[in-house]
Amino acid sequence: MRSHSKALCRSALSVFSVRNMATLFDVVTVTSFVGLAIAFFQFSDREIRTLLYFMVSAIVLAVANQVGNAGHYIFAGILVLAGIGFAALVIRR
Repeated sequence: MRSHSKALCRSALSVFSVRNMATLFDVVTVTSFVGLAIAFFQFSDREIRTLLYFMVSAIVLAVANQVGNAGHYIFAGILVLAGIGFAALVIRR
């Protein structure tokens, strides 16, 4: 029983390790998600409409991550730029 709990603890901790972020797109999109959260709390009016616009950017970034991991680097780069650009436009509004 004791070895089973140790193995379960190790597998739970490995989910949160940096080793799971294997590609450049993983790092870029996760960093962008953090930037979206910081921008929402620091630079926005904290309204539901702003949150929904940021959710659109987050979905675009998630799709970009999957597309980039599938090997379509140019399209994924365009999606990352579009997601970040849209979020910047929302903040400037």
